[in-house]
Amino acid sequence: MMSPTVPDALPAHDPAFWPIVAAILLLLALSAFFSGAETALGAASRSKLRARADKGDQRAADALEARENSENLNGAILVGNNLVKLLATSLAAALGLRISGWGGMALAVLVLALLLLVLAEVLPRSLARIAPEEMAGRIARPLGVLARILAPVVWTVRLIARGLLAPLGIRAGGTGPVFSVQDEIADALAVAQSSGAVQKEERDLLMGALDLSERSVEEIMLHRSNIEMIDAGLSADAVLDLVLKSPHTRLPVYRGERENVVGVIHAKDLLRGVRRAMQEGGPEALRGFDVLSIAMPPYFVPDTTPLDEQMQEFMKRRTHFALVVDEYGSLRGLITLEDILEEIVGEITDEHDMDAAQTLVPNAQGDYLVDGAMTIRDLNRALDWTLPDDEANTVAGLVIHMAQSIPSAGQVFSFHGYRFEVLSRRENRITRLRIRPLELPPASEPAPDQ
Repeated sequence: MMSPTVPDALPAHDPAFWPIVAAILLLLALSAFFSGAETALGAASRSKLRARADKGDQRAADALEARENSENLNGAILVGNNLVKLLATSLAAALGLRISGWGGMALAVLVLALLLLVLAEVLPRSLARIAPEEMAGRIARPLGVLARILAPVVWTVRLIARGLLAPLGIRAGGTGPVFSVQDEIADALAVAQSSGAVQKEERDLLMGALDLSERSVEEIMLHRSNIEMIDAGLSADAVLDLVLKSPHTRLPVYRGERENVVGVIHAKDLLRGVRRAMQEGGPEALRGFDVLSIAMPPYFVPDTTPLDEQMQEFMKRRTHFALVVDEYGSLRGLITLEDILEEIVGEITDEHDMDAAQTLVPNAQGDYLVDGAMTIRDLNRALDWTLPDDEANTVAGLVIHMAQSIPSAGQVFSFHGYRFEVLSRRENRITRLRIRPLELPPASEPAPDQ
């Protein structure tokens, strides 16, 4: 098979040269438009667009409408961008073949690939990220026109895709929302805080309420090792003494094993019962006083219950106290309505919370003394830090997870951009730490300093 001959005329004198070059440049521009439009619509803040639209900016209103129709527009962008790239590549190959044979075709395709990468991908996407809202407003209407032109092609491609995926049991083309409402609200709050319209405390409160559905009871419950409980076999005097010394108004009652919770005593109910017994039989009546006679039935909840659902259950039952169990029915901890409210408004303290002020103590050196049982979420909220809480709920748990052991007092670790020094440990629990932010970038793994 013979190679195509090279024409005697110069490329510029070929009557087909400039029309093909112009077509390729036009297709490059269209590809750049599609790439920039995709990035701009994805990066544009809905809250910023809404604020501009409310002030009468028609372009912002068009961009908002485009985001609402994002499924169809994304299909048009995908199909359109691939079509223009395919056409541009075909024209470049034909032009190279016309000018210099197979070698010219290979060179033309290589040059076009570089131009597509730089001019139709990297450059437009970079420009779109600089001012996504402005870019989204400018491209919304032209993109809508192109989407209507490409609608038959997009529909055909989707039909073919559904036909290919159907035998596999996969349903293409879901109708669910593309953008998370919660993410949009969080974005709006971030914008409002940066502009001074919303304070950090207000943003934390609103975000705390939004996060309730994403968090479960086990993440904030009081662990069973820290629960104050009453043995049902104790005398009334002993029970009364324990209740009066406790800072809590409700205490679980167990019989035999601590796992066997048979009731919950409220301090007021106990005092009423003791007073009634004293009035009816005098001091001798307390000897036969049955503590369980004034106890409420225990309310058990699964540890996987979302916090928003648990709060609703508390309101329905008109109770503030629940015992948390796992899938096997074993006691894991307890949770109160106050615990859930603290996830929204922050720490709630009263005159009985003697140690609340000692949970987080700042030092003049720039570090902080932290109780090991303090939750990572509370620490992040108090200091505006970003320690991860996906592997552990408490600060002590995070250190144990990263160290892959139970550290001794005096050990120091550096990870996630902070220095953690274990100050005290009780049995297998870290009770006190000193934490200081590092100037160095955060490390992915713990690195003992000593």
